[in-house]
Amino acid sequence: MSNKNGSGSFNLRSRKNANREGEHGFTLVEMLVVIAIIGLIMGLIGPRVLNYLSESKVKAARIQMQSFASALDLFNLDAGRYPSTSEGLDALVHRTPGAAAWNGPYLKGGNVPNDPWGHNYIYRAPGEHGAFNIISLGADGAEGGSGVAADISLDTIASASAN
Repeated sequence: MSNKNGSGSFNLRSRKNANREGEHGFTLVEMLVVIAIIGLIMGLIGPRVLNYLSESKVKAARIQMQSFASALDLFNLDAGRYPSTSEGLDALVHRTPGAAAWNGPYLKGGNVPNDPWGHNYIYRAPGEHGAFNIISLGADGAEGGSGVAADISLDTIASASAN
């Protein structure tokens, strides 16, 4: 193989330049524009995605609470009563001394799951408006709150589904 000068030797420098003739790089300004556009998109979409994640935890808590209510109804059919506040939701997975006709466990997995934020559910029997109350304290783990930090109870689920 010979190059243009006829020396017959392979000239590496001229070959590198030949390979780069059609290549064009991005300028710093172009890269900054692309990064700015990506930043704007993330700024607009990011909060919405986080909001959907928060709402999905609230929905998961509601579904779990409705599952507990169904399991409590089964417990009531078998034992003739709902578990007391001191027995709690644990009575759905472990036999209690006061329940002679216990046919549990009434929940799959053999344990009572925590709410989606990792807190224990609060069970009270008798409840304020019925035989029992099941409450999740929401994202903040404290009573009260608003938005995702608001308390969730079976009463609020029933009133929300009635509207």
